[in-house]
Amino acid sequence: MDIIENLKWRYAVKKFDSERQLSATQINTLKKAFNLTATSYGLQPLKLIVIQNKEIQKKLVAHSWNQSQIVEASHVLVICIPDNYSTKEVKNYFDLAKKIRKTPDLVTDPFKKFLTNEIENKTQKELSNWNKNQAYIALGNLMTVCAVEKIDACPMEGFIPEKYDEILGLKKQNLTSVLVLPIGFRAEDCYMKDLAKVRKDVQDTVIDIN
Repeated sequence: MDIIENLKWRYAVKKFDSERQLSATQINTLKKAFNLTATSYGLQPLKLIVIQNKEIQKKLVAHSWNQSQIVEASHVLVICIPDNYSTKEVKNYFDLAKKIRKTPDLVTDPFKKFLTNEIENKTQKELSNWNKNQAYIALGNLMTVCAVEKIDACPMEGFIPEKYDEILGLKKQNLTSVLVLPIGFRAEDCYMKDLAKVRKDVQDTVIDIN
């Protein structure tokens, strides 16, 4: 099945089969896909929390607009960004790049200085907004990989980040939750399972300039 057919197959699942669990191989594929997501300047200002704990999932339902997918899902993925973002992240990135690519400092220093200045000249609110944009890129990437791997998902903004942060102990890790993605397998009685996908015609959403 090609990628377009896989994307047609995908939908935001409203009811998961709570008896079916994703394999370790499937979860590892999603972890690697998240890690390979494109981010601005390659800085990767994101963390992925992978939850497979029904007691924690039950606690999160009340803070997810009571959406039952949170507890029905095999796993719940939570994409997080740093509470406070600093130029230390730039240093860490270039240290890693030097280790992997062996690029001389003379070559990388101008870019390193540029990125350092970019971060120093932004407020924490601006940096949070910037990093949140990266989280949406990661979400889109994960959803596409899920479709290819025939893993069902339901992207969510409808949750209370402060409560998630509290339950998951994120503040002590300098993290805040921004997006949630329950994953698993659709239930046979999910009411949306066999509904046709509603999308505009391609010519209504794409503008060609030749």
